[in-house]
Amino acid sequence: MFQQPFYSMVGDCLCINPCAFVWIHLLMPLEINKDKTVSKRTFTLEDYFNGTARTKSYNMRWVSDDEYLHKTGEGSLHLINATTGNGSEFVNQQIFTRVAAFDYMVSADRKYICFLSNYTKLWRHSYTASYSIYDLEKRDFINTDIPHEIQYLAWSPTGHKLAFVWQNNVFVKETPTSAFMQVTTDGAHNQILNGIPDWVYEEEMFSTNFALWWSPNGRFVAYAKFNDSGVHNIEYTWYGEGQYPETVLIPYPKAGTPNPTVELFVFDTNTTMTTEVLVPSDVGAGEHYLSTVTWASDERIAVQWQKRTQNYVVLKTYDFSDNAWTESSLSQVITSSTGWVGRFSPDEPVFRPDGSSCYYIMSDEKHFKHLVYFIPTARSFLTTGNWEVTSILKVTNDAVYYVSNEHNASPGQRNVYKITIKGDSHSERECLTCTLNADRCKYNSALFSTKGTYYLMSCSGPGLPLHTLRNSRDGTEVRVLEDNKDLENTLQDIAMPSVMHGTLKIGEFDLWYQMILPPKFDKSKKYPLLIDVYAGPCSQKSDFRFRVGWSTYLASTEKVIVASFDGRGSGYQGDKIMHALYKRLGTYEVEDQITAARHFIDMGFIDKNRVAIWGWSYGGYVTSMVLGAGSGVFKCGMAVAPVSKWEYYDSIYTERYMLTPAENQAFYDNSTVTGRAKNFKWVQYLLVHGTADDNVHFQQAAQISKALVDEQVDFDAMWYTDEDHSLGGSANQHVYTHMSHFLKNCFA
Repeated sequence: MFQQPFYSMVGDCLCINPCAFVWIHLLMPLEINKDKTVSKRTFTLEDYFNGTARTKSYNMRWVSDDEYLHKTGEGSLHLINATTGNGSEFVNQQIFTRVAAFDYMVSADRKYICFLSNYTKLWRHSYTASYSIYDLEKRDFINTDIPHEIQYLAWSPTGHKLAFVWQNNVFVKETPTSAFMQVTTDGAHNQILNGIPDWVYEEEMFSTNFALWWSPNGRFVAYAKFNDSGVHNIEYTWYGEGQYPETVLIPYPKAGTPNPTVELFVFDTNTTMTTEVLVPSDVGAGEHYLSTVTWASDERIAVQWQKRTQNYVVLKTYDFSDNAWTESSLSQVITSSTGWVGRFSPDEPVFRPDGSSCYYIMSDEKHFKHLVYFIPTARSFLTTGNWEVTSILKVTNDAVYYVSNEHNASPGQRNVYKITIKGDSHSERECLTCTLNADRCKYNSALFSTKGTYYLMSCSGPGLPLHTLRNSRDGTEVRVLEDNKDLENTLQDIAMPSVMHGTLKIGEFDLWYQMILPPKFDKSKKYPLLIDVYAGPCSQKSDFRFRVGWSTYLASTEKVIVASFDGRGSGYQGDKIMHALYKRLGTYEVEDQITAARHFIDMGFIDKNRVAIWGWSYGGYVTSMVLGAGSGVFKCGMAVAPVSKWEYYDSIYTERYMLTPAENQAFYDNSTVTGRAKNFKWVQYLLVHGTADDNVHFQQAAQISKALVDEQVDFDAMWYTDEDHSLGGSANQHVYTHMSHFLKNCFA
């Protein structure tokens, strides 16, 4: 999956009529400061790099229904009572320092704490680390047989058993001091992976660094086994510091090429027996994926399998009986006739505490994603309307809590809702956050305690982020945990931009945009415009989160209007909009950015001779496709780590939207950046890529460069040696500085 930066095919035969500009809806965020003085300093590029306006959150980990752990700014770990607010030191900062720990994990019985150190990044989610175990009763570290360079480690949900993955094999320990049991022996680098996902599953299916799951009572460990022996390798050069560069090889299935195979097993710590959980025949007969693994109860496991086309998903539950896992009565098939199932990979079911039934998010008959209740062979939707449920937060014995964008009919807002459970019936929904600090807080989420009595409410904007502890039983605020008052004081002296939201009509759809406007914006003046684009399937750039980033600098200091538009293909507004891109990436999402730019110009305050576009990853692809369309709207653009051709990208992501090349060759052929190279003669183009990008390979930018050279196009390029898709470290400051210079030259 591509990344969207923090701050926030116009094919010859696919052109459509220009959209109608219907109405503008202005929604101004909470003002951070008011102009009480004649002049304030602007928000500079150095402010962005230095974190001058960095927001604070509040870290907590619930350990019971009324207790949580909080790590202080000084580095000590405190156990805090939610009801009283009283706390005590759980672990001193000096203990963290002794092993240079970057993280911690406390055993369920609170007898041990495991410290993580020696972090070594692998891919987006995966890393290796050393694990040191501290005995909280003896107040000292203990010697263990846990090796270094562990790929994953997890405590059991009860007691203090451990499971870990080392050298692609699964191990289990009954206690921290007992000898480990080796569960698997066939792990092999880039061949067989047990308990951790391979590259494509990590990136596109699980979005985690693990494929290992403890049962609630700690008896069973489920784990996935991935076989990459038939997957083709991607190779790239690692320059390093040595006399000769090295070559990195990763099994990486590209569109239409062989995928990894997967099996699911369960290890019984009581008997040391391992049993396979079999894929159902309707999916297992062909190529398929393991999508999610969820323990419903101590002896019931729920698994989602899906066909390679990703429009057919089976949710199966398996019960433990006679030392085997057999299919139980709860079974559901989820399909899509208009695209793929889910937003990305399928949503995970959330079970009632007894494991007999579960809640799920799926498209209803009107093709909006809603909350559904699954019992063994039936389903009933608990929500409905032209809006969407975005996540299920918590299910207790008496309530289900979820997030949706129902309130104010605004797709870019988020609020927390509660539905009371009464047996198999459910109450009407109740919004817990819609009226709380309504101007400041339009984008909310929550983190619930173990039984749901308390929750951390996190308000992410449009005003300054606010984190409060609340009681779900009576709806009261217990206390404010972080209000970002220090940041409010800092911003009083800075001329900050404002944000405008509105909609444009394209065909039958009202589609949302946002504009970041310079301080003291004057609609009678003309401003340069930068389109900040992502535009991938199910993306959303127009929302109500508070952000400070590169766009803040551009609007405040350079007086550039930075706009984003969620065209066809974007998410959280129903499948009809999102699935418009099905089988045709590089078409409508590209056209809609051009159409939106034209209508922004028609608003009267945009300098039509100074219009640019930029994006990262999928946004870099759309930027390049827009510039290659030859529309005459854009003077310049910047593409960071772009795709150039969908056959070069991974199978799970690409085929979800495009099927395989053999099934959809014409649209693969017509959606390449390289095919539009000649149109770049009339724009200024900056192409940026990291040479060690394991996700969107440097191959993609190299092919764009080759095509542009073949057409004798003059363009700018910047590569970053040994940097991956995120361009971290010193490369991050360098790329934003470089793009700032490029943009100022374009607008000069």
